[in-house]
Amino acid sequence: MTKRYDALIIGGGHNGLVCAFYLARKGMKVRVLEARDVIGGACVTEEFHPGFRNSTASYTVSLLQPKVIADMKLADHGYRAVQRPISNFFPWPDDYLKLGGGMERSCNEIRRINARDGDAYYNYDFMLGEVADALRSIALRTPPTPGRGLRALGHALSQGHMLSRLPIETQRNCIELFTRSAREFLDRWFESDMVKSAFSFDAIVGNFAGVSTPGSAYVLLHHVFGEVNGVKGAWGHAIGGMGAITQAMAAACREQGVEISLEAPVARVLIGAGRACGVQLASGEEIAAKIVVANVGPKLLFGKLVRDTDLPGDFRDRIAGFAAGSGTFRMNVALSELPDFSVLPGKELAEHHASGIVIAPGMDYMDAAYDDAKRLGWSQSPIVEMCIPSTLDDSLAPPGCHVASLFCQQFAPALPPKPDGTARSWDDEREAAADRIIDTVTAHAPNFRASIIARQIHSPLDLERKFGLIGGDIFHGRMSLDQLWAARPVLGHGDYRAPIVGLYMCGSGTHPGGGVTGAPGHNAAREILRDRPLFERLSGRG
Repeated sequence: MTKRYDALIIGGGHNGLVCAFYLARKGMKVRVLEARDVIGGACVTEEFHPGFRNSTASYTVSLLQPKVIADMKLADHGYRAVQRPISNFFPWPDDYLKLGGGMERSCNEIRRINARDGDAYYNYDFMLGEVADALRSIALRTPPTPGRGLRALGHALSQGHMLSRLPIETQRNCIELFTRSAREFLDRWFESDMVKSAFSFDAIVGNFAGVSTPGSAYVLLHHVFGEVNGVKGAWGHAIGGMGAITQAMAAACREQGVEISLEAPVARVLIGAGRACGVQLASGEEIAAKIVVANVGPKLLFGKLVRDTDLPGDFRDRIAGFAAGSGTFRMNVALSELPDFSVLPGKELAEHHASGIVIAPGMDYMDAAYDDAKRLGWSQSPIVEMCIPSTLDDSLAPPGCHVASLFCQQFAPALPPKPDGTARSWDDEREAAADRIIDTVTAHAPNFRASIIARQIHSPLDLERKFGLIGGDIFHGRMSLDQLWAARPVLGHGDYRAPIVGLYMCGSGTHPGGGVTGAPGHNAAREILRDRPLFERLSGRG
């Protein structure tokens, strides 16, 4: 081992960079090891066709923690986000629904579909806001961990008290959100299938489940935690694409002295005398460190980078059962013109082109998509969210042209075998699945297929190979009640500490979960800094 660091961070995604920043700011010598040739993990902007750039995997901004933005001074390093003019546009075969642009406008739009639902929306939005505020308040707090002593007990009491202060009806709603299906929960609030479908879409984003699957309502809540430029619940676009966020973070890290290495894939975490002491790169090079911090998912860390023999048996068994696989298929397309929707004609830029365009016409449609994926491997009528960021950022495409992100559900992480038992691979079926997605959009915007100049495809297998997302899971693990808060990834290790001394976790597989938030990186750094005196003593300097 030729070099030694206070901390090595495996993976240069946004949470790894956030963690590196906070550690380096406190004087630690930190090195980030990124496998790809670009920093940012799944939060990157890349050119996928000459003159056309787009966010390759993550594609929209809202959940990024304001504290992280302020502490890292991201605006000083070029970060700028703009809010969508409206949140979402939902085209159906013979009608459409727009949401966003203010409470009164959304209520009136819903009343156009169903008068009672329009009146109910205000109370529904207020209820979600109350619950989201309570959970938002614990996003930057370390979950309580059994067996960690008085501090863990204090965490439990403090965070439990926050929820207990909510009105009793809000507490009841909170319990329902954590346990019920999106369909069951929304049936209590609304009558119109169009309205319920619009709200239930968030329940299946990155969630390999149907809207009737128990527990799916929580994911609906997870997606209203965010804000853009101080507006709660808003969604927006990072100018320059999502890579502008991680480029700004990398600049902030370098300013603090963080060393960033690209094309440096880690093959193994080195364990000696019962503690993490460094890593071995795929090249064979070994790098020593007092601590190792993993910004990769639990399935990758404990399934490939740490030997089974270095893990306690009970933990190894629990991680083997940790569920990952979000059913996501990602595409980017270069367009010669904007889509011309049958229910809202026009190829000139309009507000709906700059929103999240969601094709999911009906609760039954969404459940059928999931049933198809379980039975056949991928949906015959997929759920598609299309964002066209070039409507807000003309740096992404040549004049007169556009780029679109297509975020698609439901596509099985692993394809079921053929009837004769022959194995199937996404390598063989990715193009056909992409064609089906294009057909789905074209059914609503007839000019769409003809306007495509080029496309970039990421099946679940592509997402795993390219970004290390096991099963193509954009959240590093299922966001279900058994894998949240103190139980993310495993109860007893929800405080970012692995069951090996000196090994920490800072990715989306820890609290508070997935999305471009920066919260896991922030929280993990705080716990590492609390433990720092221990590692100083172990290294003979304390």
